[in-house]
Amino acid sequence: MAESITELSIRNPAKGDGPLVEGGGCHAGPDEMKRAAAAAGQGETLARYAQDYPVGPHDQPQSMCPAFGSLRVGLRMRRTATLLSGSACCVYGLTFTSHFYGARRTVGYVPFNSETLVTGKLFEDIRDAVFELADPADYDAIVVTNLCVPTASGVPLRLLPKQIDGVRIIGIDVPGFGVPTHAEAKDVLAGAMLAYARSEAEQGPVQAPRGGPSERPTVTLVGEMFPADPVGIGMLLEPLGLACGPTVPTREWREQYAALAGAAVAAIHPFYTSVCREFEQAGRTLVGSAPVGHDGTAAWLEAIGDACGVPRDAVSAAQNRFLPAIRAALERCPIRARVTVSGYEGSELLVARLLVESGARVPYVGTALPQTPWSEPDRAWLEERGVEVRYRASLEQDLAAVEACQPDLAIGTTPVVQKAKEQGLPALYFTNLISARPLMGPAGAGSLAQVVNAALSAKPRFDEMKAFFEGVGEGHASGVWQGADALPADRPRFRARHARRNAKQDAKASPQDLARC
Repeated sequence: MAESITELSIRNPAKGDGPLVEGGGCHAGPDEMKRAAAAAGQGETLARYAQDYPVGPHDQPQSMCPAFGSLRVGLRMRRTATLLSGSACCVYGLTFTSHFYGARRTVGYVPFNSETLVTGKLFEDIRDAVFELADPADYDAIVVTNLCVPTASGVPLRLLPKQIDGVRIIGIDVPGFGVPTHAEAKDVLAGAMLAYARSEAEQGPVQAPRGGPSERPTVTLVGEMFPADPVGIGMLLEPLGLACGPTVPTREWREQYAALAGAAVAAIHPFYTSVCREFEQAGRTLVGSAPVGHDGTAAWLEAIGDACGVPRDAVSAAQNRFLPAIRAALERCPIRARVTVSGYEGSELLVARLLVESGARVPYVGTALPQTPWSEPDRAWLEERGVEVRYRASLEQDLAAVEACQPDLAIGTTPVVQKAKEQGLPALYFTNLISARPLMGPAGAGSLAQVVNAALSAKPRFDEMKAFFEGVGEGHASGVWQGADALPADRPRFRARHARRNAKQDAKASPQDLARC
């Protein structure tokens, strides 16, 4: 074991190899971190991430730390412990954010310093922590996550025991320089767990779901969604002789066996590449898109019917039962406005479809996630109706769309919402105000229109506030100035000169100085 750790530890200063990462660890930048990780034996992991999560025309969308996604998945599971290995500032930020979003679990942390990192002692500390936690009376699984620095250093979580006294050990690497978004980090952990559960199921009998096996064939759902949506999807499936199965990421380990046993898999959120690969290897048929709006529900019911071998008459009966109600809900709550959509949740195209069917004009939809086969039905439907669909959209592209389209409502991330409101445009934060309500079936059609129309009705208030603050300065001239002579002069060359001076000072600083930042 000791030899393996030594071989996988990068740049041991005791051997004269120099500092861990030239430029001060976290501050070295993604290219140097990737090079260091590859040199430390992590090349295969990074290559798999590059294939599963292609970054597109730019390096990485502007988003929160990716590890928040995998952390969230683990914290939402029963009888699952979480251990983080990374810089203390990163761990603090991740735990703060997770508790801000309602986590009520302890997050374990294995601290390190330069010595324990490069000598392999950090791995031994992680191993000791895992053995200390692994009590089958408390846990089904323990998730250990390497953040950027341990990943770049080659801390070999794959050498941890696969199980201790029946407690499963899941080790994953979620570096910011390898996993583009927090949404895809959910896939990293969910895929690793599903692979483990699939290997268990292949070896023999496994634990049944908490409520017992379903009497009807089930459809597994992929993607975190509003709690009412699986209930609504179950109602859509009932006339087909099917039932709604578990949702992946699951809330309990035993649910993964039932997820693998589904008759088909609905990739509601299309970016779970690793999860979908596990289902394909288990011989399951995957269906893209989701039952949103009239057209989306009709196509989805037909695709599910084909995947599960449901007679055509039963599919038609289900369509005739639900589609009129959906159309009535759309007509009852129309949206008469131009709306731009952007976000990083993975359901942006579904929201855009529902907006279009509600009567909205949607010139642009941007998502931080990549294009996958399971989003193709939504992309094709939207582009046929003149909507620009942009995958791996950057913040600059989303802001440019708001500027160019001048929508009546902008749906997007926090900086997009902020920019729109500065211009006096109503805006909605995608994560908290759009994702936090049902989208599927008849309930989704009415729910989305309510929040959108309520936001549109606030336009007079924005106009009033903009008029009230007319003449107040912005940027370098922020404030109220009496007379033209008092207005501060903009000095871009002065700022540029100081920026160059700071850059030179950073270039001369030692890695130790930068590490103190």
